[in-house]
Amino acid sequence: MSSAPDHAPAPATDAASKSDESRDGRTMPALFISHGAPPLVEDERWTAELAELGRELPRPTQILIVSAHWEAAPLMVGATETVPLVYDFGGFPQRFYDATYPAPGAPGLADLVQAMMPDTQQVVRTDRGLDYGAYVPLSVMYPDADIPVLQMSLPTLEPDRLLDLGRRLRPLRDEGVLIVGSGFTTHGLPFLSREHWRSTDAPPPGWSAEFDAWAQEALHDGDVESLAAFRDRAPGMPYAHPTVEHFAPLFVTLGASSDPETPPEQLIDGFWMGLAKRSVRVT
Repeated sequence: MSSAPDHAPAPATDAASKSDESRDGRTMPALFISHGAPPLVEDERWTAELAELGRELPRPTQILIVSAHWEAAPLMVGATETVPLVYDFGGFPQRFYDATYPAPGAPGLADLVQAMMPDTQQVVRTDRGLDYGAYVPLSVMYPDADIPVLQMSLPTLEPDRLLDLGRRLRPLRDEGVLIVGSGFTTHGLPFLSREHWRSTDAPPPGWSAEFDAWAQEALHDGDVESLAAFRDRAPGMPYAHPTVEHFAPLFVTLGASSDPETPPEQLIDGFWMGLAKRSVRVT
């Protein structure tokens, strides 16, 4: 995330051309990232982990991101020309509201997403910008803000439907598109103690640690069926997810896997404010 730029962002065509020149032709992976809160950008360990991930990946031609912060049906896609930010949070210092991320839009990607949906699936175009579930992690992974970005809504919270959505989007990976589901492996904000609100390093509550350990094992085993039934099977529920929108983006990512039977690579683990920041990559 940067302060107000002293120059205009590169046109989308220039950024796309730069992406094409930089990419090595490999199919892009898909990611599920636990995105934290705006202060993520000041956490040295987490920013180092995300920055290293951005450096390790082939350079995307474009980025398609679905965030827990945008639930809307029918399926919606965000701004494709000038892409503003949505400061969908409150009570933080002013510097977090002054943040910018002037990434170019991706109108061609919006066309592809619409074409991949069944005839019965309406796709609505909006001028909505990137919420912090999108721009906060991207600002760490791609701080130059020079890769075209399109945000897409969560049209449902049902895992099976989101897995199907990911499967429909899977061919975009062959075009160099990085598909990102952005949420949080645990998100029991109402059940955090004062200690957790005071310190990001506070030990996790039992429900968060138990859910994370269960998720780690299910991901290691490639057990998508159990993950999809997390409401009933996971320990720590419903405290780990009193509402489930922060776990839902995982299923878009899992659906976009080239081989659903191959377990995803678990990239980042640990806790922040007692919440599990486990993040994964599928190939």
